[in-house]
Amino acid sequence: QTRSLLGVFEEDAAAISNYINQLFQAMHRIYDAQNELSAATHLTSKLLKEYEKQRFPLGGDDEVMTSTLQQFAKVIDELSSCHAVLSTQLADAMMFPITQFKERDLKEILTLKEVFQIASNDHDAAITRYSRLSKRKENEKIKAEVTEDVYTSRKKQHQTMMHYFCALNTLQYKKKISLLEPLLGYMQAQISFFKMGSENLTEQLEEFLTNIGTSVQNVRREMDCEVENMQQTIEDLEVASDPLYLPDPDPTKFPAHRNLTRKAGYLNARNKTGLVSSSWERQFYFTQGGNLMSQARGDVAGGLVMDIDNCSVMAVDCEDRRYCFQITSFDGKKSSILQAESKKDYEEWICTINNISKQIYLSENPEEIAARVNQSALEAVTPSPSFQQRHESMRPAVQSRPPAARTSSTGSLGSDSTALSALSLDSLVAPDTPIQFDIISPVSEDLPGQAKSSGQTGRRTNPFGESGGSKPETEDSILHQLFIVRFLGSMEVKSDESPDVVYETMRQILAARAIHNVFRMTESHLLVTCDCLKLIDPQTQVTRLRFPLPNVVLYATHQENKRLFGFVLRTSGGRVESHQTSICYIFESNNEGEKICDSVGLAKQIAFHAELDRKASEKQKEIDRVKEKQQKELNKQKQIEKDLEEQSRLIAASSRSNQSSTEGQFVVLSSSQSEDSDLGEDGKKKRESEA
Repeated sequence: QTRSLLGVFEEDAAAISNYINQLFQAMHRIYDAQNELSAATHLTSKLLKEYEKQRFPLGGDDEVMTSTLQQFAKVIDELSSCHAVLSTQLADAMMFPITQFKERDLKEILTLKEVFQIASNDHDAAITRYSRLSKRKENEKIKAEVTEDVYTSRKKQHQTMMHYFCALNTLQYKKKISLLEPLLGYMQAQISFFKMGSENLTEQLEEFLTNIGTSVQNVRREMDCEVENMQQTIEDLEVASDPLYLPDPDPTKFPAHRNLTRKAGYLNARNKTGLVSSSWERQFYFTQGGNLMSQARGDVAGGLVMDIDNCSVMAVDCEDRRYCFQITSFDGKKSSILQAESKKDYEEWICTINNISKQIYLSENPEEIAARVNQSALEAVTPSPSFQQRHESMRPAVQSRPPAARTSSTGSLGSDSTALSALSLDSLVAPDTPIQFDIISPVSEDLPGQAKSSGQTGRRTNPFGESGGSKPETEDSILHQLFIVRFLGSMEVKSDESPDVVYETMRQILAARAIHNVFRMTESHLLVTCDCLKLIDPQTQVTRLRFPLPNVVLYATHQENKRLFGFVLRTSGGRVESHQTSICYIFESNNEGEKICDSVGLAKQIAFHAELDRKASEKQKEIDRVKEKQQKELNKQKQIEKDLEEQSRLIAASSRSNQSSTEGQFVVLSSSQSEDSDLGEDGKKKRESEA
C-alpha cells in the first residue's frame, strides 16, 4: 500500500513538474517579449527622432510630418521607460519565484527519488545476502558482516524514505505557492505599469491622438481602393505560383539560387549493398558551417556526413536515378552520391556545396561574395559564338576572340576574409578565355600547339608500337606508358611558372562544371612517350590529340585529390597573333595522377638526355667536318708545293740543255741574257713565268 501510494505521489510530482515547465516557458516568453518590447520601443523612438535627417527621393521636406513624429517620439520614449520598469518588475516578482521552484524544489524531489531508489536496491541486496546464510555451516564473521549490512541499508532506506516522503508532502503546498506567487507578481507589475501609463497620457495627448486618428482615417479610405487592386494581384499570384506546387517546377520560370552558403532539405543517399547492387535511403540533410550533416526520421540530432571544406562536387549520371551529384572529400578518400528531389534543388545543392568548399561562409557578406564569384565564373566560361559552333558542327573552326573583356576581379574585397584571396580569377588565368569541356574533334581538329605530321590525319595508332605495315612515329621511343584518363576541360592561362596555375585551373573547371551541370567526360588512353603525349580513342585507336613533349612546360597533380592532374602546354599563336600562349589541360584518372606526372617527368628527362646526346653528336660531327676541311686544305697546299718543285726541276734541266747547244744559240742566249740584264730583275721574273 505504501509503494502504491508512493507511486500516486510520484505521478503527481511528475505532472506538477511537466505543468510547471510549460508555465515557466510561457512566463519566460512573456518576460522575453517584454524585454523585446522595451528595446523595440526605445529603438522606435530613436528612429522617429531621426526622421528629419532622412532624405527620401520621392518626398520633400514635410514639417508637419516631422513635428508630428517628434511628438510621437517623445511619448514613445516615455513609454519605453515604463516598459523597462515593467520588465524589471516581471523579472523580480514573476520569474524569480517560478525559477526557484523549478530549479530548487523540483530538482530536490528528483534527487531524493534517485537516492531512495538506490537505498531501496541496497536494502534488497542486503536482505538477499542475509537470506542466503547457511544453516549448517554458520560463520560468525560473515553473519556479523551481513547483519551489519542489513542494519545499515535498512537504516539508510528508512531515513531517505522519510525525507523523500516529507518532500513529496511539502510539494503539495509548494505547488500552490509556486503558481500563485508569479501570477501575483505579474498582476502587480501590470497594474503599476498601467498607472504609470495613465499619468503620462494627458488630455492634450488625447486631443493630439484624435487629430491624428482623423488623418489616419482619410489615409485608410485611400488604402481601401488599393486593397481591391491587391486582391486582384493576390489572385494573379496564386495562378502564377501554381507550378510551384509540382515536385519538379519548371527551372526556366523558377531559376535556382546559386549564391547560397546554407542549405537544408531531403535527399536520397546511395548505399552500396553488394558488389554491383545499391539502395537509396531518404534522409534530411543540412549544412552547418563547413560540415554536411544528416538526420534520419526520429533522431534527436543530426550526425556528421562529411567535411565539405575544400571538397569537390560534381554532377553524376546514375543509371536508375535523376538529379544525382557526387561529393568528394578534400583528401579524395570519402565520397557520397546524393539525389535531389527536383532540378532546382539539385542545382542549388551543387552551388551551395561549391560555395562552402571555397570557405565563402566565413566572410561577413557570404551571399554577396558568392554572387560575385559565381558571376566571375559564369563570365569565365561564357563561350564565344565560334566555340559553340565547334561543338555543334564538330568541324575544324578558328576560335574567334570574345567580343567583351571580363571585368577583373583581383581588386581588394575589404573585410571579405582571407578565403577570398584564393578566389581571384584573373591572377593566373587569362581574363577572357572560354573553358572547353570536351574534346572537340579527334584528329581533324587543329588545336594550338598540336603540330600534326603529314600522315597523321585519320591514321590508326597502336599505343604499344606493335602495329604492322607503316612504322609508328614512337616505335623507337624508349618510354611507352599508357593510362586511362577522362578529359575534364582546358582553358588558357597567364602563367606557366608555378603549379598554382594548375590548381587554380582545376578549381575553376570543377566549379564551372558544377554551375553548368556538365557531367559528361570523354574517356581516352593517354600514351606517354619521349616525343609527345597522345590522347588515343580506346575503341578505334585513333589519335585524338597530340601534345609535343617540349611544349609541356608544367605538370602537377591535385594536392589532396590524387585522381586529378593537369599540365600546361606552351603554344605559338593564340588570341594574340605572333604571341606565345599557355593552355592548361585538366584530366581525371583512376587514382594515378602522381604516376602520370612521374611518367611525364621521366619522359622529359629521357628526352633531355637524348637532346644532350644529339647536341654532343652534332658538335662532334661539326668538329670532324672542320678537321676534314683543314686536312683537305693541307693536302691541297702540299700538292701546290709539289707542283712548284716539279716546275723548278724542269727549269733547271732546261737550263743545262741550253748550255750544251750550238754557238749561235749561245750568242742568241747571250743576247737574250744581255736583254735580260737590261730588263733587270723584273724582266727575268717575267721570262721565267713565261717559260
